[in-house]
Parts: sequence; structure tokens; C-alpha cells
Amino acid sequence: MSTAVQHADASQVSVSFGTRMRRLWRASTTGPARAAYLFLAPALTVIGVFFFLPVLAALLLSFTDFDIYALGNPDNARFVGFGNYVRLFQTPVFWKALGNTFYFVLVGGPLSVAVSLGAALLVNTKLVRFKGLFRTVFFAPVVTTLVAVAVVWRYLYHTRYGFLNYALGWVGINPIDWLGDPTWAMPAIIMLAVWKNFGYNMIIFLAGLQNVPEELYEAAHIDGAGKWSQFRHVTLPMLAPTFLFVGIITMVGYFQLFAEPYVMTQGGPLQSTVSVVYLMYEEGFKWWNMGCRGLRAVRHHFHRHIDTVALAAQWSGRMTGGEGEGKRGRKGEREKKMRIENRKNLTNQQPETKNQKSFA
Repeated sequence: MSTAVQHADASQVSVSFGTRMRRLWRASTTGPARAAYLFLAPALTVIGVFFFLPVLAALLLSFTDFDIYALGNPDNARFVGFGNYVRLFQTPVFWKALGNTFYFVLVGGPLSVAVSLGAALLVNTKLVRFKGLFRTVFFAPVVTTLVAVAVVWRYLYHTRYGFLNYALGWVGINPIDWLGDPTWAMPAIIMLAVWKNFGYNMIIFLAGLQNVPEELYEAAHIDGAGKWSQFRHVTLPMLAPTFLFVGIITMVGYFQLFAEPYVMTQGGPLQSTVSVVYLMYEEGFKWWNMGCRGLRAVRHHFHRHIDTVALAAQWSGRMTGGEGEGKRGRKGEREKKMRIENRKNLTNQQPETKNQKSFA
């Protein structure tokens, strides 16, 4: 009896699962869903052709010794299996480049976000005039050619005639060999990258700041909150989705570090600015070792996507974990708005009461 019941339950579950799948398939093939697929098809085609196919090709090349001879005759390429992976883990330059990349991301990423947020707060304040001019000036480095920027910054970093060392001399600090000292080369690259890229994130933060309701600041001011408390308890929580977006795009962009060390230091001094992408460039287009280059490309994409997913999961966990706090916060906001309206009504009624008493 029990066996028959179990078979009946299993068949019911399988039928219900099959029914759900058929309903899902019918829903996905209806008119609106078909139209959505048609609109998404061009973008998905571009992503597939210019992203997934190169990654798949790099993955296949990572199992071969594809070099310049195989480029002329593909028959010269040999399948080496995991030989490239073994050599990769035994190469000190790779671990050096990986450490430099993480150093650049972990230091330059938060610094870029902080500078972008500070610039957005300054431009968004009511005391600033000519906001459009400041937005244009701060955004100009983003669209400036990196080669032209590198010429200017190499002069700023010059050991003898650079403006930075000239300013340090005013406070009694000896000149620093910014691009020739392994200790200071990566910080110099980070300062250049932050200066060039913070304007893009600033525009995004400005959009987020302009969407914060002004009533929240008024309610916090009535409750006695100062500027710092308003920033902590109103501005930052309301900018949480903006922080998520800016953090992800900044991390993805900074993991692709290549142009700055290429035009400023060529990976030196003593490989202190070699990144994973720069190492891929040298292996693939300087030494024509496409097998190792494809392996490093696969590992680079893997690390970048893992870190991006981890960051997104962390932020989404904070946002969903604070759902109850968000409800309580929204309830508090409604109460604050009610208190503001009550106080306005009281202030409007007080003159009428005085006039009535005088008339009596």
C-alpha cells in the first residue's frame, strides 16, 4: 500500500514538474517574449561573437603550444594538455603580475570611488555656482587620450623638474623617483588612473544624489542631525544601489590594467608595475607564445568574474539582509514627514489664534 502511494506521489510530482516546464515554454514563446528575444538578439550576437568566442578560443589555445610557427602553419601546433598550467604556476613573473594587479585594484578601486563621491558631493552642494562648468572640467580627463595624459604626468613625475617633487621640496621632503623606484612606481600609476577615471563615477554619483528626496534631509535636520549624521544615515543608505554599480564597474575596469603601465613604465622598474593583462600582451604579441597567452587570458577572466560576483553578492546580501531595517527606516521617514507637516500646520494656525484673541 505504501509503495503504491509513493509511486503515485512520484508520478504526481513528475507530472507537476512537466506541467510547469510546458507552461514555462509556452510563456517564453508567446508574442511579448518572442518580441523581447528579437530585441535582445543583436546585443547577444555581438556579445557572443566578440566575447564568448574569443574566450573559448583562448581556452582551446591554452592546451597547445601555439606560437609564431603555428601561426604560419597550424600543423605545427601541438597539444600539451595541462603543461601550460603547470608552467604558469611555476613562473614567478605570473605571481608578481597577479600581486601587482590585486594591489592596483584593492588600493586604486576604493580610492577612485572615494574621490568620485567627494567630487560629486562638492559639485552637488547648493553653495557651488557654475555646476555645469565643474562637471565638464572633472569629466574631461575621462575622454582625454591616455598618451597625451602620460606626457603631462611623466613631466609631473620628473625627479628633477617635476611639479610634485617641487611641491614636496616646499615642505622639506627630498625628491622621489616616482617612475624609477619600485616602491613608488605603482602608487604613481594609481594616482594617474584615479585622476583620469574618477569623472565617470562622479557623474553616476551625481545622478544618485539628485534622486535623494529633500524631505529626508529636512526631517533629519528637524530631529537635530548635523551634516555628518545626515551623510551617514541619509545619503549613504540612499546611494547603496549606486555604490553597487560603481563598485562593480570600477573593479572590472581596474582588473584590466594595461594602458597606464604600458605608456608610463613598460612594466618596470623591476617588474613592479607588470599586470596580468600586460603579461598577456608580452607573451602573445612580443614573444608570440599564444598558448601561455591564452592560459593567462582564461585565468584573468576567471579571477575578474569571480571577484565581481563576490562583490555583487556581498552588496546584495547587505541590501536584502537589511530589508527589515529598510522597512523600519521607511516607517521612520513617514513619521518624520508627518511631524514636519504637523509643525507647519501649527505655525500656520498660531497667527490666526492670536488675531482671534485680539478681536475678542
